[in-house]
Amino acid sequence: MNRIDALFKRLRSEGGRALMPFLTAGDPDLATTSLLIDEITTRGAHLVEIGVPYSDPIADGPVIAESYTRALKRGIKIEAIFDMIRSLRAERIGSALTTAPLVTMVSYAIVLRRGVDAYLDLAAASGVDGLIVPDLPFEEAEALLKQASHRDLKLIQLVTPTTPRDRAVRIAATSTGFVYYVSVAGLTGERAALPVELADNVAWLRTQTHLPICIGFGIAGADQIRALAPVADGLIVGSAVVRRIAAAGAKNKAELVREIGDFTAELAAALAETRS
Repeated sequence: MNRIDALFKRLRSEGGRALMPFLTAGDPDLATTSLLIDEITTRGAHLVEIGVPYSDPIADGPVIAESYTRALKRGIKIEAIFDMIRSLRAERIGSALTTAPLVTMVSYAIVLRRGVDAYLDLAAASGVDGLIVPDLPFEEAEALLKQASHRDLKLIQLVTPTTPRDRAVRIAATSTGFVYYVSVAGLTGERAALPVELADNVAWLRTQTHLPICIGFGIAGADQIRALAPVADGLIVGSAVVRRIAAAGAKNKAELVREIGDFTAELAAALAETRS
């Protein structure tokens, strides 16, 4: 069973929700990304979303866009990202990472440039469990969905607050693994407050799909985790993590990893409070 399916099956039986931090591959470097993935899955992350740096990111706000720029300036390559994941999976057998799904957030331009079959083969061989392709309209996703499914990879689709409801139903029907619900219109980034209609929108979408629904964009800390957990199957925290990595600056690698681990543990503790 794909790790994503196994995770949500287990969490549903336990009355739990998934904590899903986002990391940019190669920021500040791939060795640190590897350490961070290991650390946060040990400290309470259930799934890790790994951003593949791209020079023209879709929907990413300045914090994540700048992290992509930093990684690209260091010459990050897709093969190196997958090699890092493969090595980490092999080294950490028996740890929390054994069952934690890893998902890449990747532009379709990167997939096409590498070759769809080649990209998916690399992803599957490395131990990746799914992909999110934000710039691929669902009307054009059928071929990628089939090719991914043949490799037991999930193709996670996004629904936004401005998506018409008939279109949201069709997007959910072509998603696998889970549906990514974008909490706010616009770019990624931490928000002091999230839309009051968010809970109602997610509740409606839940009536349209059997898949888990995970909320991302704008989640900044433990208070929002507590507020959103009752209506979500998972919560994605991106800019708040990436900003802390950037702010660490000259701190040594061990301090940086520990700081992000502490933040993850704080979020995980808040999420545990909401267990039903």
